[in-house]
Amino acid sequence: MAEYDLTQKLIPHLDRHLAIPLLNHLSDIAIFPAEQLAKAQYDLVKGTNMVDYVEQLHEQAKTDETRDFTRLREKATARYQELQEKAQPVMKVIEDPDAVAKLRSGVDKDKNLDLLRSEYNIDIDQINALYHFGQYQYTLGDYARAANFLYHFLIFSPSLDLNISAHWGKLASNILSGEWEAALVEIKDLRDAIDNPHGTAMAKPLAQLQARTWLLHWSLFVFFNLGEGQGCQGLLDMFLSPAYLNTIQTSCPHLLRYLVAAAIISRRAPKPAGTRGNRDHVKELTKIVQMEEYQYSDPVTGFLKDLFVDFDLNQAQQRLSIAESVVRSDFFLSGFADEFVENARWLISEVFCRIHRRIDIGQLSKTLNLSNEEGEKWIVNLIRDSRMGVEAKIDLKENMLHITRPHATPTATLIETTRGLAFRSQAIQFAMQSTAGGETQRGERGERGERGERGGRGGRGGRPRGGAPGREEVAA
Repeated sequence: MAEYDLTQKLIPHLDRHLAIPLLNHLSDIAIFPAEQLAKAQYDLVKGTNMVDYVEQLHEQAKTDETRDFTRLREKATARYQELQEKAQPVMKVIEDPDAVAKLRSGVDKDKNLDLLRSEYNIDIDQINALYHFGQYQYTLGDYARAANFLYHFLIFSPSLDLNISAHWGKLASNILSGEWEAALVEIKDLRDAIDNPHGTAMAKPLAQLQARTWLLHWSLFVFFNLGEGQGCQGLLDMFLSPAYLNTIQTSCPHLLRYLVAAAIISRRAPKPAGTRGNRDHVKELTKIVQMEEYQYSDPVTGFLKDLFVDFDLNQAQQRLSIAESVVRSDFFLSGFADEFVENARWLISEVFCRIHRRIDIGQLSKTLNLSNEEGEKWIVNLIRDSRMGVEAKIDLKENMLHITRPHATPTATLIETTRGLAFRSQAIQFAMQSTAGGETQRGERGERGERGERGGRGGRGGRPRGGAPGREEVAA
């Protein structure tokens, strides 16, 4: 499974603390040499202030590099005391219940700042000291305290760029301390800050693309720890939004594995309130996988292509056995391996039943890699829970499954054909009105130009984007 491992593609987009669990997972499943993993773990951790952990990995890696860990501890302790002293005035305020009651939890930061200045003699530098102390707590591995300090910093700080950095730090701290609901809130806040930069450093397109790439990778920890309902559905909603899907296709196509896996895992899971339950993510992803195959492909995405593009059931079944091993060895997907296999078999059986009217139960069981008894139970559950709109009966004597597909009536066909006609008509009417308004504005500009005023430039501005040339342009 080493050839399908994504750790080396994921780590460049993660903080080094977030990458530690991934390398620990690789050490547990032992798909790479232990010596290489020990060296990689040490190289990753030696940039932190977790001196005891660094010393432990230094011994395991058996590296020739010599380090004075006693001096490193003393240096880390001195730095800790220095930052703690600078942040102490603000810490006293946030530990005082009366002071907390006066503050408005960040609803109005200006009033909070005025209150801190007037009653507690605290300035911006002391508030920023809380940020630096929380950041240092994070480097020490004390993630819960780091999240607490960064939370209070965000209540007081007026600096947009420092606030974004604090949101990233709080998200990582929440992830590493297992506070998944709080981490989900941070993802939403960061997503809003990235999509609406308001003059921050992320206003540049390249910086925005990089920030979205990071957020996609960091969110994997959160979504796959929230379960197959809320977590996988939340991942699909975010990853399939136009801006983030474009980010995946541009900079990180390897995340298609998690998109496809989430769609398969959550296919039959109860949908959270407020989600569009009728949206078929599998069909939507099949087109994306086929489009991006030249950039990225693995057994998980290949399974979808075999099933819904090539309709090769034998190849899909063989691919599923490899995909199961890939999922079981993947850090994020290993806890959903059984659900993935069950729902993937469900997809195979749906396709099998759609293209056959008489099915040998033994053959279908073999296709699903099940025994005859397991296959019979599977088919019974399929008939009971099927969403295919078919009528199926089991002939126990011949060990056959008979499927009857009702023919659509002319009325049903007409309703299906004209569904959404009113909406499309309104859209066409709105587009025509918009076009007519644009022609009127262009005419007015032309009249002003004829009266001697300076006219507009030609070229791109003289034609609606993607539209056909108008009569005036053809005549010209």
